[in-house]
Amino acid sequence: MKHTGSVREYGSFIAGMLLAAVACSVRAETIETELLIVGANEAGCAAAVQAARLGVKKIVLVNDIDWLGGQFSAEGVGPVDERTVVQGKSANFPRSGLLLELIRRIRAYNSRTYGVATPGNCWSATDTIEPSAAAALFEDLIAPYTEKGSGQLRLIRGWQPQRVLVDGTCVKGAVFENARDPKKLLTVRARLTMDASDWGDVIRLSGAAYYAGVDPKSRFDEPNAPETVDGLARQEMNPITWTATLRETSHDVVPEKPPHYDGRRYSGCAKWVDSDMAIGIYAQDGSCCAYTQRRLVDRLHFGFPPGTEKIQLNATEQDYPLCQLPRHVIDRLEATEPGASLKNIVDMTPAQRAIIFADAKLQTLGFLYCLQTAEGKGADRFRRLELSDEFGTADRLPPKPYVREGLRLSALTMLREQDIRAESHEPGWAHLRPEDAAFGFQFHIDFHPTRRLFLTGANDGPWRAKHTPQRNWSTSTDCAMCPLRCFVPIRFDGLLGTSKNIGVSSIVQAALRLHGQMMLTGQASATLAWISLRENRAPRDIIGAQPLVREIQTVLARGVGGPGVALWPWHDLDPDDAAFEAANLLAVWGIWEPEGNSVFFQPGKDVTEHELSLTLERLCRLNGRDTRRETREPDAVATWERLYTDLTSCRLPATASLTSPNVARFPLTREEFARHLLRACRLIRLETGRETTRSGGSATAVPSPF
Repeated sequence: MKHTGSVREYGSFIAGMLLAAVACSVRAETIETELLIVGANEAGCAAAVQAARLGVKKIVLVNDIDWLGGQFSAEGVGPVDERTVVQGKSANFPRSGLLLELIRRIRAYNSRTYGVATPGNCWSATDTIEPSAAAALFEDLIAPYTEKGSGQLRLIRGWQPQRVLVDGTCVKGAVFENARDPKKLLTVRARLTMDASDWGDVIRLSGAAYYAGVDPKSRFDEPNAPETVDGLARQEMNPITWTATLRETSHDVVPEKPPHYDGRRYSGCAKWVDSDMAIGIYAQDGSCCAYTQRRLVDRLHFGFPPGTEKIQLNATEQDYPLCQLPRHVIDRLEATEPGASLKNIVDMTPAQRAIIFADAKLQTLGFLYCLQTAEGKGADRFRRLELSDEFGTADRLPPKPYVREGLRLSALTMLREQDIRAESHEPGWAHLRPEDAAFGFQFHIDFHPTRRLFLTGANDGPWRAKHTPQRNWSTSTDCAMCPLRCFVPIRFDGLLGTSKNIGVSSIVQAALRLHGQMMLTGQASATLAWISLRENRAPRDIIGAQPLVREIQTVLARGVGGPGVALWPWHDLDPDDAAFEAANLLAVWGIWEPEGNSVFFQPGKDVTEHELSLTLERLCRLNGRDTRRETREPDAVATWERLYTDLTSCRLPATASLTSPNVARFPLTREEFARHLLRACRLIRLETGRETTRSGGSATAVPSPF
């Protein structure tokens, strides 16, 4: 049959058929889910586990690589850095939630493997884990919820966000491209999407507002923010570092000089100290060097068999600033797109980031070369250490860089420097004590060198990373609380931030980026997601409903399938302690006042009648009830009977057992008092269906979540 149409029509017909065939070949598989989590770093995995434990039925977790666990594994940061200061001494910040659960798993693994729970004798952390072991532990953590268990969680590996599905200002999911074959697409439609990606790609692609780079003082009025910013500030971030894991071998390694190597980059890299860290982490005794700083397994001091020693290289000499790029990197970036070398890394394509990453790897390989070729004490030890093959990569380096700062969501609340900054080196309680606190945190404002000094004055020569006067690691902070509002975008619905993609300033992100902190962002944002899905209400509406916020806080403090989360991080309370839940909730709700700046709850301390009276007055005021103040002796110890008398006189629920002759005269401890107070709060709800919240310092009655 002869074709009667025009040549142009026929050509259009053929072109249309070809386009249809191409579209069919790249058509995305479509998955429907309740919760989509993008990124399986420590925050993404924690979010998936928390959501599954809370009963979310359909969860999809999409990761761009095979490895799970982020900093612990794929980024190769085996020492779990969580240092704070307590009474002048270095100590771990109170562990809670999924971090504590993981630490227990890490210690169990190390005990099985080495006979010692903490085999590192590491300068920067009490607990260490080999990256491949950490990845396996994260696999075990999520396994009960995958097809191997309850089937709630579908884990998809090797896909990265291509675009985000948006209806108006509501995110409906995302389209992913295969990391190895970008023509292969995958669509995930979700009621709620959570961004735990390394660089906040979902937030950026959605069109939601975000920040990247230096914040000028005019933005958040932070004391250490610059009044004006130069052209570099747009790119300036806390640097990335490509870590390296080294294992002991029986022969001298023949080092290979990497491209662009210049020994002037690594001044003093041959420093060697051998120490068993007897006085603890962050010891100021000169014991910190490349060997001890991030040691994972200390064979010599524990007497382990030869070949078991492992260290991690994550030194300042490896830091790779993300502005003032070297000439050869600029040229490669500009070849991809005019102006690419001036972008902030969060705005770059994956291919452009890969150019940055390749040069950051060379910086680390150069540091290793310097250590292995140096003369003097300790150099022979480094020549007996080679790159571990556990990552399965061609260069034996981790699959990802250590990311200290990324995209920062423009959220309902932005945590600022003045909200957390301390007046002294000893942490107390932060200025901001949000009613919607999701977890507690504290770490000093820790900027690694963010700029370069080119040693010859030209950007095609050797350089060293350098600090600026305003961005360094010398600013102390207090024990702070991260608000739930930091996870919620100002304008978009259907979207939550987590990991580093949350509402904080650049300065605050320097103090809120550690392993455990990131796990808690995932756990908290997943709890918000769960209740949002359950109520079929947007997260911003949940945040505006105080009873639901308090329900979230109660779930977090109590724990679900694991240890509770420290909302108000008392340093002497563990999630297993009887007073943990009550002490956290009552403090966050403004009922329990700490003693000045003391970070200790002191659960066994006796309560004075004066303290009893003041605390009950706060509870009554917040519940809109009359208070009956009596003059009390400041140092008189309250009894169980006195607690009963005072509760009933304030028309608050109390158990008559407190007046039993056998116990009435018992002194009342803080643990007992807190537990009875929390019980009274819950019984108020049962009796009246109402509770109170603070609103601008006044008491407002609202329905209770209990």
